[in-house]
Amino acid sequence: MADNVKPGESRKLTAAEVEALARRALAAAGASTIATASLARAIAAAEEEGLASHGLAYLPTYCTHLRCGKVLPTAVPQLSQPRPGLVLVDAGNGFAHPAIDAGFAELIPAARRQGIAALAIRNSYNCGVLGYHTDRLAAAGLLGLGFTHAPASIAPVGCLQPVVGTNPIAIAVPDGKGGTALSIDQSASVIAKSEIMRRKRAGEAIPEGWAFGPDGAPTTDPAIALQGTMAPSGGYKGVGIALLVEILAAAASGAVLSTEASPFSGTAGGPPATGQFFMAIDAGASSGGSFGNAILRLVGSIERQPDGRVPGAKRAAARRRSVEEGILVRSDLLAEIEALISA
Repeated sequence: MADNVKPGESRKLTAAEVEALARRALAAAGASTIATASLARAIAAAEEEGLASHGLAYLPTYCTHLRCGKVLPTAVPQLSQPRPGLVLVDAGNGFAHPAIDAGFAELIPAARRQGIAALAIRNSYNCGVLGYHTDRLAAAGLLGLGFTHAPASIAPVGCLQPVVGTNPIAIAVPDGKGGTALSIDQSASVIAKSEIMRRKRAGEAIPEGWAFGPDGAPTTDPAIALQGTMAPSGGYKGVGIALLVEILAAAASGAVLSTEASPFSGTAGGPPATGQFFMAIDAGASSGGSFGNAILRLVGSIERQPDGRVPGAKRAAARRRSVEEGILVRSDLLAEIEALISA
């Protein structure tokens, strides 16, 4: 796919081509058919929405982790349902995506039957863009909440050692037409750790306020930042969000704590064995039927203002643009992926 592309050039691909390329690379690295299909769809969706750090750029890491054993390539998610409104999935130290797929197949009907249901996933891995998963709950007509923790990288106020991860939270609101009225996906840190990693690879500095070095002093050097801690968003309030996520995605899911998880980057430490937690709510039922109209008024109060932008609108616009214009992918990244396929 990277043939005839000169160094420094980029190439436009369709989402289907991105997905096919990801499937080939993951299969070559030994991933199961189910994991390959699930993860490749998510990679293509990230590229469509302009979230390149979780798209093809992450694919070499996925392949490296398959080959070094941080992700078990043939893991099969094990599902159980100990309560009518509670679904459990043990990912078996495989990819998070097929485990989430298996869990959603039971979570969505359970939430529709009962009005609310939860899904806990353990022995998992980086789930990529958390909002990608909660958006699927909104597409099913449910209010979706998602929580996922990560290896420790944020130090609580007064501490130098990290205790919690960047620990994102996501909320997706159905629009009643198979889409999302608004979609929030944000980490407990000022910036996602993947962005600091991207700056390091590119040899670029990071803005002050993103991270601290091991001594607790602010730094603009991404290499030093990756040895230190991430800055929590909103100071102690960001730490509070990270702890909320830790309680649900780690403790309530039966996963390891962030302090016990091996890094998502590099090859050391074996499987991270982290977790995710999702809630699906029939908000129409809980509101007595007024939810949809309330969301219309809420969104309208933002959109009526000259520069108002509803959360998730930027991703939706990028998705439409990708369909019309294609997805621009760097030639060096395409060459790297082709090399992985041929290895």
